[in-house]
Amino acid sequence: MGFFDHLQKGGAFSLQPQKAQVRKVVQTRPALPKSKSTSQTPDSRSPRVQSSSERSRKTPLQSRSASTDPEARPSKRLNTPTRGRKRPTPEQRLSSDDDTSDSDVSFEVRKRARTSASAEPDPERRLRSLKAFSEEGSRPFKMVHAAAITSGQKAGKFKAAFGAEEKTKPIFLQYPSASQKEKYVRPIDDDVRNMLISYSSLLRYECVVPRDNDEFRSIDEIVQVIETVADNYIPAEEADEFNNETTGIKRRLRRALAVVSETQFREAVDDYNKAITRLRENGSIAKLLDATQRMNLPWVERILTQIYARTVSPRVESLRQYENGTDNVYGELLPRFISNIFKETKLKSSQVFVDLGSGVGNVVLQAALEIGCESWGCEMMANACDLADLQQSEFKARCRLWGLLPGKTHLVRGDFLEQESIVNVLKRADVVLINNQAFTPQLNNELINHFLDMKEGCQIVSLKSFVPAGHKIQSRNLNSPINLLKVQQKNYWSNSVSWTDVGGTYFIATKDSSRLQAFANGLL
Repeated sequence: MGFFDHLQKGGAFSLQPQKAQVRKVVQTRPALPKSKSTSQTPDSRSPRVQSSSERSRKTPLQSRSASTDPEARPSKRLNTPTRGRKRPTPEQRLSSDDDTSDSDVSFEVRKRARTSASAEPDPERRLRSLKAFSEEGSRPFKMVHAAAITSGQKAGKFKAAFGAEEKTKPIFLQYPSASQKEKYVRPIDDDVRNMLISYSSLLRYECVVPRDNDEFRSIDEIVQVIETVADNYIPAEEADEFNNETTGIKRRLRRALAVVSETQFREAVDDYNKAITRLRENGSIAKLLDATQRMNLPWVERILTQIYARTVSPRVESLRQYENGTDNVYGELLPRFISNIFKETKLKSSQVFVDLGSGVGNVVLQAALEIGCESWGCEMMANACDLADLQQSEFKARCRLWGLLPGKTHLVRGDFLEQESIVNVLKRADVVLINNQAFTPQLNNELINHFLDMKEGCQIVSLKSFVPAGHKIQSRNLNSPINLLKVQQKNYWSNSVSWTDVGGTYFIATKDSSRLQAFANGLL
């Protein structure tokens, strides 16, 4: 059972210090896997930092391979290792999907578990980046290329895909914006490798498969990008070319992987590239994006996972480096849970979101991408802040590549009780997220004082309620800031947080002075 199973019983619980564990990263999967990590620390201003109680058990991951295509049973299987129950290195889990594994397959294309509904359509949301669809959008820009993940010191952990020799022909992939194609190829020398890291015009992926379970899967990402584009960028009248169950590009990709045919795979990718280029040039993609008023969660997760795999995952061990004498562990709220919070709070693109204790910035980026709102975060752990800065830089580049216009993001270093920029933005915030499960009563009380300056209607989302159960406004507590809060208790489902796979409760406190005013007027 997970550490936070204790919370389901509604009483006090004790911490059992164990080895710290960092949330693992599953690199590129059609359906993103869940992660497990544990929590809680005495007094931290970082809600993502929680004290340790490691879960060594790993739940097997569910997958469906392209080889399950009934029309294309392979005589052999591409030799991509299957997933094990436990991995020695941290693994990204940006998805809140439930996963179990029962197949020994390669290039797995897996069904997505049921997810909560995304935020409601927002008529004010402008989803398309005009810059990304302009001539300027085709110019090179800095970003982390997939080839950088699988080259250099890690090159020995990969082998050529489709049974090819060491040197393979590049595979180019066109994204829906005006940016040049992404190239999947093994870099030959340091000069080429340096170019891969610098310019999108030479954006390349190694056409390789990993030798073990932990590494980046280039071929999987090609399939994932194509399926995401087909699901979100293609007008209905053009969808058959992608989705036809017999001749569609998506079906052809699965069939090529099932029979381990590099030729068929490349032909399907080439046809995809031609179709996307045509639809972009004739304005069909831009027109559809302009009519889109919300992003669904799988679409958001795909982009966030690309960003995380290129920035945090290669450096995730740095999150284990804590000050002497602490047993903190890094834990996160997963995208499905966060997306549901956006829906419950009715967060809109015209509003302001603040995450107090933002860790590596996942939630801040998700709010800016999924909702399009102005999004702020504050974190005091130096290593987490460094990774957050890398994510923010890659986030801007990836959004441009996907042709999307996110909300503005602001990541602040330091104590959120002392940073002036955070104190000021809280006064105009519409939704504030505080993962205060690990906070001491003292720190929670200090936070409560800041609620006095928040505007009417501001919603504060937390894992611990700031208002004690059964609290009533009385003459003796008339000056308490918690009298300004109206609290609702909500439930979150299993696999919503990284430290346990069980569900729990969270709270939405809305600043509402009407009850206090009613008491003052003798109406309560």
